[in-house]
Amino acid sequence: MRFELRLTAFMTALLLAGWVIAQEPRDPGPIFRKIDSNSDGKLSLDEFRKLVENNPRVKDNPALAKQIFDRLDTNKDGYLSLEEFSKAPFLQGNAKGQSKKGVKQESSTKASDTPPSAEQVAFFEKKIRPVLIAECYSCHAADAKKIKGGLLLDTREATRKGGDTGPAVVPGDLNKSLLIKAIRYNDEHLQMPPKNKLSPDVVQDFETWVKMGAPDPRDGGAKAARTEIDIEKGRQFWSFQPPKKSAAPQVKDSQWAKEDLDRFVLAGLEAKGLKPVADAEPATLFRRLHLDLTGLPPAPEQVNAFLEAYASKPQATLEKTVDELLNSRHFGERWARHWLDVARYAESTGKSVNINYPFAWRYRDYVIEAFNADKPYDQFIREQIAGDLLPATDEKDKARKTVATGFLALGTKTLNERNRLQFELDVVDEQIDVVTQTFLGITAACARCHDHKFDPIPSKDYYALAGIFRSTETCYGTVTLIQARYPSALIQLPASVDLPSGLPPLSKSERETIEKQIKDFRADLGKGPLEPATLRARTQIALLEAKLAMYEKDGTPKKQAMGVREKFRTVDSPVYSRGEPEHPAEVVHRGVLQVVSKSMPTIQKGSGRKELADWIASSDNPLTARVYVNRIWLHLFGRGLVTTSDNFGATGQAPSNPELLDYLALRFIKEGWSTKKLIRELVLSHTYQLSSKFDAKNYDLDPDNVLLWRMTPARLDAEVLRDAMLTASGLIQLAPPQDSPTARAGEGFAIARRPGILGVQGQNDSHRSIYLPIIRDNLPEPLALFDAADASIVVGERANTTVPAQALFLMNSPFMIRQSEALGDRLLAASTTDSDRIRQAYLMLFNRLPNEKEMASAEEFIQQYGKSKKARTTWAAFSQAMLGSAEFLMRN
Repeated sequence: MRFELRLTAFMTALLLAGWVIAQEPRDPGPIFRKIDSNSDGKLSLDEFRKLVENNPRVKDNPALAKQIFDRLDTNKDGYLSLEEFSKAPFLQGNAKGQSKKGVKQESSTKASDTPPSAEQVAFFEKKIRPVLIAECYSCHAADAKKIKGGLLLDTREATRKGGDTGPAVVPGDLNKSLLIKAIRYNDEHLQMPPKNKLSPDVVQDFETWVKMGAPDPRDGGAKAARTEIDIEKGRQFWSFQPPKKSAAPQVKDSQWAKEDLDRFVLAGLEAKGLKPVADAEPATLFRRLHLDLTGLPPAPEQVNAFLEAYASKPQATLEKTVDELLNSRHFGERWARHWLDVARYAESTGKSVNINYPFAWRYRDYVIEAFNADKPYDQFIREQIAGDLLPATDEKDKARKTVATGFLALGTKTLNERNRLQFELDVVDEQIDVVTQTFLGITAACARCHDHKFDPIPSKDYYALAGIFRSTETCYGTVTLIQARYPSALIQLPASVDLPSGLPPLSKSERETIEKQIKDFRADLGKGPLEPATLRARTQIALLEAKLAMYEKDGTPKKQAMGVREKFRTVDSPVYSRGEPEHPAEVVHRGVLQVVSKSMPTIQKGSGRKELADWIASSDNPLTARVYVNRIWLHLFGRGLVTTSDNFGATGQAPSNPELLDYLALRFIKEGWSTKKLIRELVLSHTYQLSSKFDAKNYDLDPDNVLLWRMTPARLDAEVLRDAMLTASGLIQLAPPQDSPTARAGEGFAIARRPGILGVQGQNDSHRSIYLPIIRDNLPEPLALFDAADASIVVGERANTTVPAQALFLMNSPFMIRQSEALGDRLLAASTTDSDRIRQAYLMLFNRLPNEKEMASAEEFIQQYGKSKKARTTWAAFSQAMLGSAEFLMRN
């Protein structure tokens, strides 16, 4: 049966494999210039091959590249001009298709001179430049006393050129990059740094950097030292200025605008000679609202009821629908997932020793509850940074606010770091990074080793923040193991509070068994400190004692949580030269970023977290509301008003409509920082209700839909896609679980290496995707393949890749086969005629009826395929083709 299912999904495979991609015209100019490696204004066959060599059809038939090249080379001079290249079929598209704007797929053939994105610059500044400064510049920089091996690493050009032995970095090619070879220590004749091998995590960062094309913002030769940062001048930058109140602009087509938001959008369109497309069909809009607000597709009966009501009272029906969706508990599950992306939510430490966090799930549930309750965003901020320091109405409220501080404890941790101070500073750095990026859209962590290269953030400001977090105890709950040197307690929640424990009770016999095992392992401790039996015994004792510590004496599970709390003694941090713990310099008092506002909080006692939270959550902070409303806009319209949603600094993008951004930010504050009110206003706008249909004239003037002449179509997020499949098959479990498999696994497991503990990473779990275990570096397959967020970093906007593995998953994965068979069974049971079953399938999956051509094609397939196959096999094959279709995968 599986072979036939592959055939029915063949067109889906072609679409996802990258051959039939350009369903709208693509601008050939940037692509042409990118592959014109010698900049001679024409493409050779070899240059053209580099563009198409990764295409599956070309890989299978290498001669195909030359055949296409020869057809395009109309004057037969052996080269392609821009005009000839622009006729390539994969650039032409068709007006009926969907845009693939925003695809961020990386390629090993990425041109080395492509300007790096803001995210790539941030990666370089945080992960690469500090290591080069600390480990390499003393011998390989222009100001070094003696330059060794003729190698300079202090500029992009010098790094690419290399030294006496060849290029240090070849973008996209690990094997040809001598720098990678040196830091791997696999060649005894080439090992750098010579005296101390870099940690595996740092080596992996450099490999990631090279694979992404070695983005490097450094230019020219060695730079002179930067002059002192001018804070006052820095405050003139747009994002550090307070939002400005603007009246809604006058527009020519005043009847089109439903609200002020629409007037801001329409004014931009009219200024460029553009007109918005027609409105979306009611059924399409209904599906869009369900997917955007709850992450679940509507049932056929819901669609029919909506269409009937909409026909007589469209606006009232829309408002009623939006209010119902906002009040659904599934709203919190959908929008919590967006927040968890920026909160870098995961249930393990990551890095080379990947130990599980048994109680991370409490923070996940807190976020879901917060969105469902429409917790004011300023309060949401305060609770996550300083919830333990806020007044509580009762024990349950106290527990909730304590759990909220798990936000600060969730980050990656290098538990095998040998230097304790280095470990502490790395944890603090990660906390500074997540707080400043998530709430402020600022990459303050880039000022750890030196003053920020682009934004007016001196190192002193970074270490002022560091003092706040160094005065804070981070409780994440891991035990001491051979490769995990830094154990951590968990925070005890009030026993009287009615909260799930995440663990089954421990019987008296189970306790006695564990105590006996501990006693037996202790007998092995005297066999020599380095004996394998001794090392194994220490590990087992630590795990068993940790398990006992999770229970009261009567076997009742303790109620515990990740989070933070005040240390007994506060500290002000020194500035560490080059970020190295061995080189402390001037001590700075705990504080915040000077450039953001002139009003600086005074921290006299305690860590300063409460003062930091109040400063961020203040209506006077010019960044906080702007950053958040931009995140909401991004998730509803597919593109932020500021496209660099995590970077509102100098290397980020300016807003496409600054007046609209400020209007929304000020209105958001005025409406009590209410997320639901903001979303309600956005989805009831005319702008949101536009069709996603292609318009050639508009496309020519605004190919990226920056001005919002239509709704940008987009592939469903990984979680929504999986949930939609489970909904269609009828297998979804909508009742939320009470915990997570990581809690039941216990403490201390290097869980990414033992996926069996969690089942096959969610393959057989039918709960909504937000409840799947999120283990760093080992995400569930349906999520990882379809661009779920990297849980190690702040991810404001996900990548949108198109790779062959996605097609293979849709054709061959056990998950897909299971959903297809279950959906086929549902269709068989729904009716006795093929035509009724086909109509039911279209209603369930696309929320519409098939047209005549679609009905005829489907009936023909069922009849022809069914001649040699059983009915169950036939309908499973039909179901798989439908589930893998572009219309099901897309939100229009």
